[in-house]
Amino acid sequence: MSERETGEAERSERKLGAAERVAEVGRGITLTYERQGAGVPVLLIAGLGQQKHEWHDGLVAQLVVRGHEVVRFDNRDVGTSTHAGFRPPGGLALARKRWDPRQYDLGDMAADTAGLLDVLGWRSAHLVGMSMGGMIAQTVAARYPARVSSLTSIFSTTGAARVGRPALSTWARMFRKPARTRDQHVEDAVNMYRHIGSAGYPIDEARIRATAGLTWDRDPHPAAGVGRQLAGVLKSGDRTREVRTITAPTLVLHGDRDRMVNPTGGTVTAAAIPGARLHTLPGMGHDLPVALWPAFADLIDSHIRTAESRSSDAPNL
Repeated sequence: MSERETGEAERSERKLGAAERVAEVGRGITLTYERQGAGVPVLLIAGLGQQKHEWHDGLVAQLVVRGHEVVRFDNRDVGTSTHAGFRPPGGLALARKRWDPRQYDLGDMAADTAGLLDVLGWRSAHLVGMSMGGMIAQTVAARYPARVSSLTSIFSTTGAARVGRPALSTWARMFRKPARTRDQHVEDAVNMYRHIGSAGYPIDEARIRATAGLTWDRDPHPAAGVGRQLAGVLKSGDRTREVRTITAPTLVLHGDRDRMVNPTGGTVTAAAIPGARLHTLPGMGHDLPVALWPAFADLIDSHIRTAESRSSDAPNL
């Protein structure tokens, strides 16, 4: 990225803070979103328990200055989007795959996403999803192929058995008692990212604390939503057969030091999707380190531009 482009990204980051909007996406679900920039439509889908600001302003700015209109949003059950009204399953119930009859799955969250595209007025968009967001994006691409111009799946997986699984030490941290206060939530986030974050890059503790604090402020006691989202992932099971039907141009990004979604998850995702390209980032864990933001933006932008070029060259039948 040139010095001029870097300066433009920094200025765009300072200008971010677009007003939040609420989209009614069907089935009684509303999603809170915000949009920035102008140009090629890009929809960012966050991961398990993550709110829209986990797509950090600086990274969004990098995409905006490259000529994209970027939308980020809260999935159902986090932030200020619709929360389900039933209790989440506990650890034993998750292990036994027993949950409330009202429990949703990734297909429902994909339908939410397609409904958001309708509200945005986008016939199609380039989907970029991380972790669970990658699973949602994969499901949208499989079930609503006309709506997906390209797919970028970041440290995600297909749900296949024995691959892409968290380390045992990560599972243990995931099922600790949830925080009861804002301060405890912030400390828990710092400790988790020390464990699953990118060991090859410096930890940005101040950013983690600020992000976790904002998460709590927008949605105090978020553990229930996280539990229901996790149940939704597990309920969806092995999606490999469906993932194999994806026709959208696909880029798979994964770090080689990921303790949340083992790098095998990226390998099987790229292997399942015809023509998908796998790019492994050395030293990256299960986060988006600041030092890699320009690289992320370049990889995503290049993938999108290639997909746009191929689409425009395709014959009209």
